[in-house]
Amino acid sequence: MSSELFYSALALFLIAALVPCLMVATTVLGPRSKGKIKNEAYESGVGPTIGSVDQKFSVKFYLLAILFLIFDIEAVFMYPWAVSLRELGWFGFIEMVAFMLLLLTGLIYIIKKGVLNWR
Repeated sequence: MSSELFYSALALFLIAALVPCLMVATTVLGPRSKGKIKNEAYESGVGPTIGSVDQKFSVKFYLLAILFLIFDIEAVFMYPWAVSLRELGWFGFIEMVAFMLLLLTGLIYIIKKGVLNWR
């Protein structure tokens, strides 16, 4: 038991020592380039001199992002279900079918509403 504690303490010490060492090494050994272009703000591939600050975006971008999150979360729920399907049995299978049908109904609804049309 004491050897496990020793190794855990040693690993914690090594991690605590490694983090500052790596931070110092990157500042000392890392490349440096100074200049006007390097110090300018840069975000999402658009430089600060292109376009106005109050540029408007379509709501469809945000709707698509929300839809992506919804269906991504569906995939997150399906993985543990697939792993434990044998223990869940038919009850778990029927619950997942109901969940997928509910999401399929939502997908059909947003397709009919034209949310995914970009024109």
